[in-house]
Formats: sequence, structure tokens, C-alpha cells
Amino acid sequence: MVHKILVVEDDQPILDLMDMLIRKLGYEPVLVANGFKALELVQKEPPALILLDIMMTPINGWEFLEKLRGEFGMRSIPVILFTASPLIDEKMKEMKDPNLGVLTKPVSFSELKAGIARYLG
Repeated sequence: MVHKILVVEDDQPILDLMDMLIRKLGYEPVLVANGFKALELVQKEPPALILLDIMMTPINGWEFLEKLRGEFGMRSIPVILFTASPLIDEKMKEMKDPNLGVLTKPVSFSELKAGIARYLG
């Protein structure tokens, strides 16, 4: 069985790139440009991993994560945040979530591969 990786990103060129790279790594990408749609999909069929953009609309990555972990109680799904902000480290320390990682944009193939391998082996 191939692991499904949900990519939540509102930038279409980045979605296209993630689609190609995730397939190259042997996983099945599920691409969504809207956080609300992604939350619907997660409830129906939880993915093995979520790659999540922080700066999105209408719901940003932090709001998505709060709903996923709090309201839906899905704490075991690993989430890797995508961000261009160097300020993410402080927020990550506050959260103390072992199933939460971060990749800084632009993300290289080797960084993506290592980030995914951290959670999916």
C-alpha cells in the first residue's frame, strides 16, 4: 500500500512541484488548495502525512492545525509546515508536538525527502 501525503498549499506552482516530487519519492500525493477542503478530506480518509502551508486563505495553517489537533482530535497524523518565515522556530517550541515538523521555503528535494522520511521511514 502506498502512503498518501496530503499537500495543503494555495500556490498552484508549488502544488505542481510537490505533486512531482512526492510521486518521485514513491508516495501518493493528494493536492488541495483550500484548508477547509483539506479538513473535509482528512475526516473522510486520514492521510499518512500532511504537508501544510502556513500562509493561506481562507483558513491559515495555524487555524488548520488547531482544528486538526483540537476539534478533530487527530494528534497522531504527522504534519510538516511549509513557511518562508524564520520566526517559526519560537512558535514550534511553544507547541511541543512530536508529530510536527517544519520545512523552510524554498524547499529542496533532499530536505523534502528527509522530512517525509522522518515520519514515514
